Amino acid sequence: MKWLKPESASPRGFLKNLWIFFAVIGPGIITANVDNDAGGIATYSAAGAHFGLPIMWTIIPIAVILVIIMEMSSRLGIVTGRGLSDLIREHFGLKITFYLMIALILTNIGNVMANFAGIAAGMELFGISKYISVPLGAFFIWLLIVKWTYTYVEKVFMIACLFYLSYIISGFMIKPDWFQIATDTLEPSFSLKSSYLYMVVGLVGTSIAPWMQFYQQSAVVEKGIKPENLVHARWDVIAGTLAVVVVIFFIMMTCALTLFKNGVHINSAYDAALALKPISGRYCFALFAFGLVNASLFASSIIPLSTAFSVCEGLGWESGVNKTFKEAPHFYGLYTAIVVISSVVVLMPNFPLLNVMIFSQVVNGFLLPFVLIFMLLLINKKELMGDYKNGKTFNVIAWTAAVVLIALTIMLVITSL
Repeated sequence: MKWLKPESASPRGFLKNLWIFFAVIGPGIITANVDNDAGGIATYSAAGAHFGLPIMWTIIPIAVILVIIMEMSSRLGIVTGRGLSDLIREHFGLKITFYLMIALILTNIGNVMANFAGIAAGMELFGISKYISVPLGAFFIWLLIVKWTYTYVEKVFMIACLFYLSYIISGFMIKPDWFQIATDTLEPSFSLKSSYLYMVVGLVGTSIAPWMQFYQQSAVVEKGIKPENLVHARWDVIAGTLAVVVVIFFIMMTCALTLFKNGVHINSAYDAALALKPISGRYCFALFAFGLVNASLFASSIIPLSTAFSVCEGLGWESGVNKTFKEAPHFYGLYTAIVVISSVVVLMPNFPLLNVMIFSQVVNGFLLPFVLIFMLLLINKKELMGDYKNGKTFNVIAWTAAVVLIALTIMLVITSL
């Protein structure tokens, strides 16, 4: 298959292609794995706990949507050498870009708040106060981005991806019936109950967010990946998608076989970890709680970084982790502001965090259709993409996925309101 096959696929070229792949790998895996942030883990846990194994079929369309959207983001960045917001400003105007960036900042601040709340909740499961864990977490991720280069930062993020293994280990610890799980996953079952529809919309909606397209494209540009390595970048996207859906699979499965089986309903990832302790033991509980902390810390780093990349590219300011604070003051200033505001708000007593999270989800829902449409219009411009623009078959698949995702997102916004 040409879309996935390197030009040199002979045994002699295998080691060369493998070496190139490991040089290119990173943006796809990191972007996909941030899907499993505090909100994502809460959604997947609740799906398994409330509906059991039959809802696990949704993992398959989630994987398809992720591959399609992330591949286009990656290809657009590799071929043009520019970020998505930069291209939107050039082709659709500064006014549209400005309003798009305002919406992106608002929704991402809400998302980062949710993840700092995830850090607080996860560490409280280990008996550590949020007044210790949140400031330390905020300082760590600020120092990581401000003081080190993109190559170093990417390595730290890749290591963070490995810690998602805690969810896989916890899944094996409950000794599942693999045949039954495979049957439920491969045989879709559907219900017209409002609660079921809401959960399906939430599962698909939480798998893709506007910041992902911006970060994926900015990351491949920052990494300097060239068009001749596009096939390897596609494998990076596929590897990232496989990694994230495996984690989703084990989170949903663990909660289905423990919490659902015992009639335990939950509202957050914190509830899920706490409920697992008497059912599956302290080790399963500890792994689940550790996964929540890692995921929240990871997302709290990536989402502000994505926002800073997007806004600075869209407004024509200098950006990049490889630049110094003096060379890119707006980039680092915005990153710092988002981290500080989000962490401070989480520490405020009686702050309506839930309302802020719902508001960010609604803004996210309104923003996503525009981002997807802009991206599809850009990737189909012959003068911009040349021979790398979408073909007819891929366009049918991509537009169908975009329309379905937009429809699901609108449903999610309506139900949230």
